[in-house]
Amino acid sequence: MFSAANRLSIFVDGNNMFYAQQKNGWFFDPRRVLEYFTKEPELMLINAFWYTGLKDAQDQRGFRDALISLGYTVRTKILKEYYDDTSGRYSQKANLDIEIVVDMFNTVDQYNRVVLFSGDGDFERAIELLRSKNTHITVISTEGMIARELRNVTDRYIDLNDIRERIEKVDAL
Repeated sequence: MFSAANRLSIFVDGNNMFYAQQKNGWFFDPRRVLEYFTKEPELMLINAFWYTGLKDAQDQRGFRDALISLGYTVRTKILKEYYDDTSGRYSQKANLDIEIVVDMFNTVDQYNRVVLFSGDGDFERAIELLRSKNTHITVISTEGMIARELRNVTDRYIDLNDIRERIEKVDAL
């Protein structure tokens, strides 16, 4: 029997994690992530969400299909182009923070533990509210990309590099 404290939901801010992994010089395997965070037999995975921005409707189709086959619920948004007056450059951004928070609160009665893959300080208030509901929060990010505000409100912070050997994508020979 699974107790309420052993029900887990995972939320992956895909774009934020892409840049964190790029900064670290290695990439994690979504399958190994699920295996790592559900290795305790008394822990039950309730939901795993992956959020990512797309250039167009077909962008990352194979990757998204693979995520779905692993059990992730994939949420997407088409990238928007922004002009930065300061740098004089265009950049693209999808900003799925609202979607992540909506899913967190829409499913809050289903879990008591959250693993959030993001370093974005915009999640500070949402994490505070989840903790007030006795939800244990673990945030996964990397040094230089984890906002101080987010690190301060979480129950546990794990640097990607500390779990690299357990979640890194390894190419088949």
